[in-house]
Amino acid sequence: MDATTTHSMPLLIQKLKAAHPDVTFTEADKFSWSPHNRTIYYNTQLPNAEALLLHELSHALLGHRSYERDVELVSMETAAWEKAAEYAKENAVHLTGITLELGDEVIQDHLDTYREWLHARSTCPQCSANGYQTDVLKYTCPACSHSWKVNEARLCALRRYSIS
Repeated sequence: MDATTTHSMPLLIQKLKAAHPDVTFTEADKFSWSPHNRTIYYNTQLPNAEALLLHELSHALLGHRSYERDVELVSMETAAWEKAAEYAKENAVHLTGITLELGDEVIQDHLDTYREWLHARSTCPQCSANGYQTDVLKYTCPACSHSWKVNEARLCALRRYSIS
């Protein structure tokens, strides 16, 4: 999906609202899905806005609500991108006048941010080996037995705090 196709966003939003009346679409600074109020937040000015909108819709269609482990988030993000590509392909005829083709490069670029996030969180601050998650915000290193806490860090800078 071309980043310069934001002129099609109003039409796409209109068609998605009609196709999914149980989902609310609200303009915001960033894209996100809120399962609590079944709202997709979107920003028509961001690059790949159409792809991101379909990605957030896919979270809704897949019933994504929350996750216990960081790797679950990466799995949910992957599933949502796969569903978005499938949705775009299956609904191209119904969304007349809108080019809906999610390129693998756009998908992989977005998934890379989550992969990098997970790698940074799981890297031991003591020896740089890959650790494993033991609790919601805790990791342990199998190489040196060091344990650390991480902050939420999906929308802010990652912080790791030693606990052992």
